[in-house]
Amino acid sequence: MLVRLFRRHGELCASHPWEVIVGVACLTSCLLCVDKGAGAPGGGAGVPGESAGERCTATRSWSRECVVQQEYIPADMVVMTIIRCAAVLYTFYQFRNLHRLGSKYIMGIAGLFTVCSSFVFSSTVINFLRGDISDLKDDALFFFLLLIDLSKATLLAQFALSSPSQSEVKRNIARGMSLLGPTITLDTIVEALVISVGTLSGVRRIEMLCYYAIMSVLVNYIVFMSFYPACLSLILELSKSDQETERPVWYFKSAEFVKALREKDEKPNPVVQHVKVIMSAGLMIVHVLSRLDVRGARSSTHGSTLSMIVNETSNPGQDNPIQGLMRWVSLRADQLVIITLLTALLIKFIFFEEDKSGLVSKALSVASPQSVSTSTAPTSSSSPLPLSSSTTNSTNHVLTLTSSDQESLEVAEDNEETVRSLSELLDIYKSTDKLDGMSNKEVLSLVMKGHVAEYNLEKALGDYERGVLLRRKNYLTIMKRGDNILDQLPYQNYDYTKVLGQCCENVIGYVPIPVGVVGPLLLDDVTLYVPMATTEGCLVASTKRGCRAVSVNGVRSRVVADGMSRAPVVRFTSSSRASEAMAWLQDAANFAQLKDSFDSSSRFARLQRITVRIAGHDLYVRFVATTGDAMGMNMLSKGTEQALKTMLVVFPDMDILSLSGNFCSDKKAAAVNWIEGRGKSVVTEAIVPEAVVTKVLKTSVDALVSLNVSKNLVGSAIAGSIGGFNAHAANIVTSIFIATGQDPAQNVVSSSCLTLMEKNGRDLYISCTMPSIECGTIGGGTILGPQTSCLTMLGVNGPHPTSPGDNARSLARIICATVMAGELSLMSALAAGHLVRSHLKHNRTSTNLASASSSSVSNCISS
Repeated sequence: MLVRLFRRHGELCASHPWEVIVGVACLTSCLLCVDKGAGAPGGGAGVPGESAGERCTATRSWSRECVVQQEYIPADMVVMTIIRCAAVLYTFYQFRNLHRLGSKYIMGIAGLFTVCSSFVFSSTVINFLRGDISDLKDDALFFFLLLIDLSKATLLAQFALSSPSQSEVKRNIARGMSLLGPTITLDTIVEALVISVGTLSGVRRIEMLCYYAIMSVLVNYIVFMSFYPACLSLILELSKSDQETERPVWYFKSAEFVKALREKDEKPNPVVQHVKVIMSAGLMIVHVLSRLDVRGARSSTHGSTLSMIVNETSNPGQDNPIQGLMRWVSLRADQLVIITLLTALLIKFIFFEEDKSGLVSKALSVASPQSVSTSTAPTSSSSPLPLSSSTTNSTNHVLTLTSSDQESLEVAEDNEETVRSLSELLDIYKSTDKLDGMSNKEVLSLVMKGHVAEYNLEKALGDYERGVLLRRKNYLTIMKRGDNILDQLPYQNYDYTKVLGQCCENVIGYVPIPVGVVGPLLLDDVTLYVPMATTEGCLVASTKRGCRAVSVNGVRSRVVADGMSRAPVVRFTSSSRASEAMAWLQDAANFAQLKDSFDSSSRFARLQRITVRIAGHDLYVRFVATTGDAMGMNMLSKGTEQALKTMLVVFPDMDILSLSGNFCSDKKAAAVNWIEGRGKSVVTEAIVPEAVVTKVLKTSVDALVSLNVSKNLVGSAIAGSIGGFNAHAANIVTSIFIATGQDPAQNVVSSSCLTLMEKNGRDLYISCTMPSIECGTIGGGTILGPQTSCLTMLGVNGPHPTSPGDNARSLARIICATVMAGELSLMSALAAGHLVRSHLKHNRTSTNLASASSSSVSNCISS
């Protein structure tokens, strides 16, 4: 009941921030303007029988027309100085902890909460306790700072800042109020009752300080429950991002928030709650009985009022304006201590805390690359990143943020949230076609009942990341394999807008793959550094050694053919009819007619040739066309459909069985691609000096030439290989494909390679011929952020501005040249007997990473 009540209250404050803020401001103004005493200047008569001096003291206003002499007690000044210093240090400690969280919004919001609470508190003290400025300066504000607790305000702010979209801010604020409200309310009651025991002491100074403390607790509670959530909602609303798909600029999560949220999600200890309730009841009884006992004793004394307690001062007589000013600017010993402390802390915070926060920001940028580039970069959560400071002995713990923490953060609201009925949810979904106003449990209930297609979650929610999260939870429920089996699979901080409908469906996360770089590679007089995404140890190091060897004289490359293929299979009523169609296709005039239809389907696809094969009454037609900078499968499919429509006019009895008849041949080892080529046909060559072979590759030219014949030529022929006359071309092709956003499955065709080595005088001549490299620089996975970066690194990202197709052909040449470098290095390792030793040392799962050294890495490279 209380949880629901506080949730509704939080929704009200967050949904109507201006009304709440204006209401609090008006109430504060009323407190400043209210007239409290009949004895105030211009007021009426005092209490009957009260002396003029007593009435003057009890009802004195800001004019300070009469005062009562107070005895100077040195111990009091010492104690109060200690309390003031403690208040300043405690406030500094709280703000320093907030500063270390790394969010300027947390700092600003907490500061705003402190200032507003202090202002409301000051106006309350001034008008209800009739305190003068000197008393307020000396006591009240310091007690307020000592009792204010920014941890709860920070936690509520983090609830709001953890919203991945603007639409979730109000809901998260309401959720935070539902979790924090009941606890804070009970704590406030207990704290106020405990402190108020001091008002029964009979010692005026202690009573005065206790009244200050009680007001501090109450004002803090009132501001937190009304003004603060409204102001928080308004600030984040005004700070929203211009683009709806972007994360808000204030988006922030920390491990401390996850830890605190988990603590809040756990059911409170009933023993502690019962003790607090019993304590509150007992204290109330004590106060009622004490007040009844003292009322009779104090009824005859009108001067012993709360106002008299507050207004006692050590400055007798009436102050003129100059004396009042001098009292403010003159410094006593205790004031000098406070000012010195404040100055020292201010200098420390400005000049020294910034350096520490810079280190934290750098660590955060490592864990979240989008802070320095774009919001689409992935954040690896497979290994937690510790954020700590070794220069302090404070109670801050090491922060670790894992994928499971993030998931618990996102769905914590479900623990105490009531799920609406299925019919009500269906009515909402059918009327709005949106799910963004529903909780996670409500959305999952619709998915599990089949009312919402799981592939459509991102669109229905309007939040791609939340859609991925709910799909993960749905599959965890279906599989029943445990809630933590996906903990090591990250899903956050990824630009799913480029994935949906283009790269992948039913997304539950992404798999980070290490990306190494090889080079420098001197290719056609241009120095390149090539990215390779792989999990095979020593591959990058070995290829880098090969780049070093072939770059001494440089690599030369040529693209000798360019054309992607698509081969539909069509059926006729008889083989004679199929042969007639075959003859028709081989006619030059008919080819021109088909070319016009094919080319009309795209701005870049241009039909080059048609190859026809017959099998019974089936006809296999292989269309080959250039496709600009795209890999081109989609272009070929559209163009083929247009050409077949033209054929149907001539052969209406033709039956199109399939757009692909495997004569293409796509993603399958086939002699047609090895002979005819598919995609880009590339040849590269290099001359490696004998000295480089001996010193860098640790072998000889004769040994390499002999091994290449025995292994890559004879050995592959004995194996009946189709296009596999190489050592490991697929390794390099696949790693570059993954890094640059190509289709990894096309390495089957693209890795076809013929590696030749010959003796050129005393030097080594090496060449690689790859007739079917299927690659592109636009479309498919090339649109993803990391893959775009790798293509940009090679200087071939996107379409070529003046010559369509040049970027894709350049990428094919780079792949072939890198393959040649990898071939040379591996063959050298085999010839020298280094391969097995290298992999046993560096590519075993039992390798102790802690014992790895720079010398072992150099050995891997040299081998």
